[in-house]
Amino acid sequence: MDNRTTQFNFQKQLGRRTVLRGSGVSMSLPWLSAMRSAFARDPDHNDRSPQNPRRLVAVTVGLGLVSENWMPSGEGKQYQPSRYLRALDDLRDQMTIASGVSHPGVGGGHRAEASILTATPMGTSGRAVNTISVDQLLAKHRGDATRYPSLVLATGGANSPCYTESGAMIPPITSAAQLFAELFVDDSRQERMKQAARVRQGRSIMDVVAEDAKSLQRTLGRGDRDRLDAYFSSVRGLERRMQQSELWANLPKPKVDADKPVDIRNPNDLIGRFQTMCELMHLALQTDSTRFITLHLPGGGGVVPLEGVQEGYHSLSHHGQDDTKLEQLALVEEALVAQWGSFLRTLVNSDDARGSLLDDTTSFLTSNLGNASNHSNRNMPMLIAGGPFRHAGHLAFSQKENYPLPNFYLSLLQKFGVEVDQFATSTGTMEGLS
Repeated sequence: MDNRTTQFNFQKQLGRRTVLRGSGVSMSLPWLSAMRSAFARDPDHNDRSPQNPRRLVAVTVGLGLVSENWMPSGEGKQYQPSRYLRALDDLRDQMTIASGVSHPGVGGGHRAEASILTATPMGTSGRAVNTISVDQLLAKHRGDATRYPSLVLATGGANSPCYTESGAMIPPITSAAQLFAELFVDDSRQERMKQAARVRQGRSIMDVVAEDAKSLQRTLGRGDRDRLDAYFSSVRGLERRMQQSELWANLPKPKVDADKPVDIRNPNDLIGRFQTMCELMHLALQTDSTRFITLHLPGGGGVVPLEGVQEGYHSLSHHGQDDTKLEQLALVEEALVAQWGSFLRTLVNSDDARGSLLDDTTSFLTSNLGNASNHSNRNMPMLIAGGPFRHAGHLAFSQKENYPLPNFYLSLLQKFGVEVDQFATSTGTMEGLS
């Protein structure tokens, strides 16, 4: 009995660790009903059209925003801006503020940072398996037109709210200098050749297991064949993205009229680091190096260097309604929201094929915490700007019976052409936002 017959008999049993083999490589299979479990992946739906590119920039804040300072009074487009929103009033026609929103079933205070973009409850211990974040789902379906399918950034720390399909957190880039080099500094010719070779080696897997895969398909029922076809379509989609990666590895990076930034040494300079990252995000979008960016602003314990602020940021967020702490915290959060507004204005003032860059870029700012002082994950802040939406001003949902924020994520996915009818605990697309 030769090796192929042995392998075929092993596959016929379809145990938990069934693999396809060929020429010294192996490829694990998805769950199939023949393994007493059903598993399937949808094929990738690629959109390589350069027309009407749509982009996303998600800014997530680890310590929330004091609701009395960011939430406007009144509803719809005639709302009266709050303290924080006064700095953004020139952008009101391109903004939607949603209050009374949260992720159903999500709790855990700070642990819910992992749920900001997935809307998946992490449990009381924080050990639950996470799911794919909305930015990564968009990157999976729409990220192959650029050198980087997505960028995951932070102003500090080692955590991000971005998760893969397997529930693994994607570590962020926290150095502005490193990000600039990734985007705009060419690797050496030798390094580019190494990268291209690694891509080619990975892409050859489907070729060497192709015959083995055909043998396996003949032994399966119709349902399992469909699931396997979907799985192979996913793998072929991955290979197409790898081909693109090989192409990018051999192409020079864009040149920009900007100097490499110097990293801000003070780890507590939240606003300064935020500003530097915003400048680089703008360049990344301008050069079409990526179309999906997430920037996380973690809650550090040190004093943010702003006039009038004497206590640490994390301590201020746990203010216990102390007026002195609340005023200092307001200075930090006011500067944070104002910097986001400055970033939006750079997009407004940047021409795109169809208008301004903001016209094709949805940017939102949110947090896992609605009230950091008592670790509440309800009434999360949600500020949305730009993109393909007809903005509605202030969408004032119930503060007691919160509206599901995953509905916005579903609206976002559908606006980007991703054919899904649910995301996490969504109950439909977001009311009032079209």
